Amino acid sequence: MTRRRSGPGWRALVGPLLIAVLASGCRSEVTLSANDERIQVITTTGILRDMVSNVGGERVAVTSLVPDGADPHSYEPSLRDIRDVVYADVAFSNYLLLEEQAVIKALDANLRDGVPSVSLAEGAVKYAAEIIPLVEDVSLDTIWLGMRVRGTGAAQGANRSSDVLLSATAADGPGRLLAYLTESFGDPAFYVDSEDGFDAADGYRDDTATLPPDAHTHMSWAFTKPGVYRLTMRAQLAVTPDTAPLPLGEQVFTFAVGVDPHSVPGMTGAKVLNSGHADVTVDLDERRLYLFADPEGSGEVNQQVYDPASTVIEVPNKALLEVPGDRRFRSLGRSGTQIHQLPQAVLGKHVHGEIDPHLWQNVRNAISYTELIRDTLIGVDPQGAAAYRANASAYIRELEQLDAEVRDTIARIPPSRRHLVSTHDAFGYLGQAYGIRISGFVTPNPATEPSLADRRRLTETIRNLKIPAVFLEPNLAARSTTLTEVAREQGLRVCPIYGDTFDRDVTTYVQMMRFNADSLHDCLTTDK
Repeated sequence: MTRRRSGPGWRALVGPLLIAVLASGCRSEVTLSANDERIQVITTTGILRDMVSNVGGERVAVTSLVPDGADPHSYEPSLRDIRDVVYADVAFSNYLLLEEQAVIKALDANLRDGVPSVSLAEGAVKYAAEIIPLVEDVSLDTIWLGMRVRGTGAAQGANRSSDVLLSATAADGPGRLLAYLTESFGDPAFYVDSEDGFDAADGYRDDTATLPPDAHTHMSWAFTKPGVYRLTMRAQLAVTPDTAPLPLGEQVFTFAVGVDPHSVPGMTGAKVLNSGHADVTVDLDERRLYLFADPEGSGEVNQQVYDPASTVIEVPNKALLEVPGDRRFRSLGRSGTQIHQLPQAVLGKHVHGEIDPHLWQNVRNAISYTELIRDTLIGVDPQGAAAYRANASAYIRELEQLDAEVRDTIARIPPSRRHLVSTHDAFGYLGQAYGIRISGFVTPNPATEPSLADRRRLTETIRNLKIPAVFLEPNLAARSTTLTEVAREQGLRVCPIYGDTFDRDVTTYVQMMRFNADSLHDCLTTDK
């Protein structure tokens, strides 16, 4: 999700993403070129780059948009990235909203006409890849309230590069109302702030969240005083950067903050949402806004539509907390003052769809990726068909051996210890395929210290499940101080695990999966 664009001049030079800044991380050494006789291939991530290298062999030159060590969920493409896209003969993305939308736009806006652009996670289903829904573990005492886009918008011409603009246009209540997202390194990005009003003259730019179609993002909501708040929101669809946004409707959402939700004036008999998972939802096909909620917290597949005109969102007194001392949160008020907050449901910036996009954590799915890569390269370079088939067959044999090895390694972990606690929900496929239970996150918000109740519940969970270790992705260590502190207090090991990216120590997919299996085995079978 993006905060805002900088104005009408943002489409400069080669494409609309040239304003992006360089990100840190290790890059692949290859630079694509018009003077190279090999097939020029661009991928979004290093994991896909490695797979393409194994299938393409000497006939391809391949590089990735997201550098090794960077987070594909939040990476912003650089000028050099855009240059590589322009020279590509074929592009491979994972998609299913794994990559930051700016990465997808870099591909779609800058590939030459006729160049194949393959979404592997979607296309691999035809090659027997198994997909699982992205079901989140509800463990908080208050409702999770995010933002969501439903429907395809195909009737309006929407595609995966389109933008849905969800804007706050008015708010009424006894105090300030804020909605913000805690980014990967603990920095808050504010999307709604009622204190400075809502400016129609600039299209409510400062109070607008931008989402891709079919997306879902988590959000924190803060209220500075108890009482009843009413927030007016409107939605628009920007099919392309050059077309005027299409209106999708407007709605008023009601919050009961620290007061009886059943006694809100004018809403006698209203439904009260106070638990589980809910989203302020834009429906592209029905062209309206509503609440899409699962009060029982049993999974997104059980969510239902709720009319905002007859629904109250409860923010209970147990949601009262103190503003952190961190200067980055001064917008919430003075340090130590109390606010009511509906906390962000997961760590860090997190925009996703209905399907878990991390398919490669099941090696069988990586085999499906390999088959789709093989057939795509044959279509682009028929003269290399024999080489691509031979390379793919050899790589698939290696992956089949890897699958058995990962399965055997994890099977040696006692069943009672097969619990994974990490900072990033990238391991659902690993858990399903190899028998690891994903036990969730230590804390939902990395920018605030866990309460005494949070720490007490964590201690009880560790004792009940006898969890000996928690796991950190090396590239996300900077946002995981809370997890490491709690682990140290409880005498837990903090062990590495790789989810979305390589680094200087782990440089191939096979090495990554073998490392993860060994790390899980070594850290979960011993106490220290």
